[in-house]
Parts: sequence; structure tokens; C-alpha cells
Amino acid sequence: MARWIGDLAFAIKVNWPLILGAGVGIVGELSRMTRVICDLKIADIPNTNRLIVEKIMQQKPWGIIAQAFPGSDSLSAVVDAAAGANVFSVVAMSNEGSSQFIDRHVEEMVNMSRDAGVYGIVAPGNRPERLALVRSMAKDLRIIAPGIGAQGGSAAQAIRCGADYIIVGRSVYQADDPAMALGRINEEVSTLIG
Repeated sequence: MARWIGDLAFAIKVNWPLILGAGVGIVGELSRMTRVICDLKIADIPNTNRLIVEKIMQQKPWGIIAQAFPGSDSLSAVVDAAAGANVFSVVAMSNEGSSQFIDRHVEEMVNMSRDAGVYGIVAPGNRPERLALVRSMAKDLRIIAPGIGAQGGSAAQAIRCGADYIIVGRSVYQADDPAMALGRINEEVSTLIG
């Protein structure tokens, strides 16, 4: 897949199913081809977070995703252990269940993320009103937005609502022609930029 999409994507996001299936070395292998964001949604006590990040940093990812909800000490441990890699904290998710707990604390988590020194935050591209709210609070933090394509989000709408990057998964890797599918998404976004 990494070879098929080539330069059409800014980065490749990998998550637990791929790492558990292929081993942690897949992150290093992909990192030699392009930028890699490790979507680990790290959510533990500070010491465990530090150990996880130190291990994954051996594979040289460009970015790491952690949950904000475990608190400032846990998030700060991720940022410190990342040693310059770009940390994104999840402040809202693309699933409906996010409204049961996480969404109630978005403002607190955005402020905590900023204080912890993260590079950016994760906010749902398929929930435009939530994404726009996060953008209004995020100031200079970068926003990556999942939920595009298979979860119903529009790339262009996510960019209009404040996303700096969009995350596209199933609608690309399950397509008959992943490069063509990604090319269409890039065209949709380029109409806003250019």
C-alpha cells in the first residue's frame, strides 16, 4: 500500500492491528519510505506511557497519537518520551460513543494538550460541528481529522472546519485502486487550497 500511494499522502497512519500482526518493525520499515504516524492512542499511567513511546521511537515514526483523557501527567510523559517526534492528543473521536464522555471534556483536554506541549490534536472530520468547535479552541495546534470516507466525513468539509490534515483509511485501502481513490480525495481538497 505504501508503494501504491507514493507521494499522494503526507503520511501513513498505522495502528494496533497492523503492529500486532506484522510486529513493531513495520513502523521502521514504513518510516524508511515516508512519514509514519503511530496511532497507538496511548492511555495509561505516565511510566507505562513513557515505556511505550520509548519503544516505538526506536522505529523513528514522524508522529504518535495519545489519548488526552488520562490526564496532564500521562500526556506530558508521552511528549517528553517522544523526544521531538510530533505528538497528537485525542480530544474527540469519530464514533458516536465519544459523546457519552469524551466530548463533555473537549475544552479541558484541548487546554491540557496545549499545556503539555503537543504538536497537534485529533478531532473528528465526520462531525463538522465538533471539529469546528475544537478548531476555535486549538489556536496554533495542528488538527488531524479522522472519520473521512467510510465514516461519512467529507475531506473538503473537514478542511473548511479547521483540519490541517485528514485521515483516510478504509475508503483508500479497500478501494480497487487505492492511488486513484486517494487522488480523488486530493483533488477535492485542492479545490479549497488552490
